[in-house]
Amino acid sequence: MEDIEIKKVTIHDIDQLQKIGQQTFFETFSAVNSEENMTKYLQEGFSKEKLTTELCNTNSEFYFASMEGQIIGYLKLNFAQSQTELHDDESLEIERIYVLKDFHGKKIGQLLYEKAIEIARINKLEFIWLGVWEENPRALNFYKKNGFIVFGKHIFKLGNSEQIDLMMKLKLTE
Repeated sequence: MEDIEIKKVTIHDIDQLQKIGQQTFFETFSAVNSEENMTKYLQEGFSKEKLTTELCNTNSEFYFASMEGQIIGYLKLNFAQSQTELHDDESLEIERIYVLKDFHGKKIGQLLYEKAIEIARINKLEFIWLGVWEENPRALNFYKKNGFIVFGKHIFKLGNSEQIDLMMKLKLTE
């Protein structure tokens, strides 16, 4: 496997972040959602304004996975009050891990996941949590394999569609 580089995303990378964000979200969910809902979410969820706000938030961090200069995946982490649900100072939220479809099965997601674990440990956090769509068996299996357990549910809105995310967490400290 070629060398995969994981690097922190800055405001100067906003165009690449928008592109990889839209492309990976489309690849992951377009087959099971209406075109109308996908278009709305891709425009709003990955707008330059929204991404600028997220990139400038000191409690959120993005990381790119790249190979030979090509961005092939990314990670978004949220700390403290920037978390979408728990707002727990002892936890870290993995809001997004997405990898281009052509690179599925090549351990890119695992590398991004390990980066999140490393950051949580450096910050001496107690646990990591995330939300996974209940109808995304690939992601659910990935997190279960990595020791995550389901602890709740929440609604994720995609356009006018309300979907159930399973909230999962992994305890890091004994």
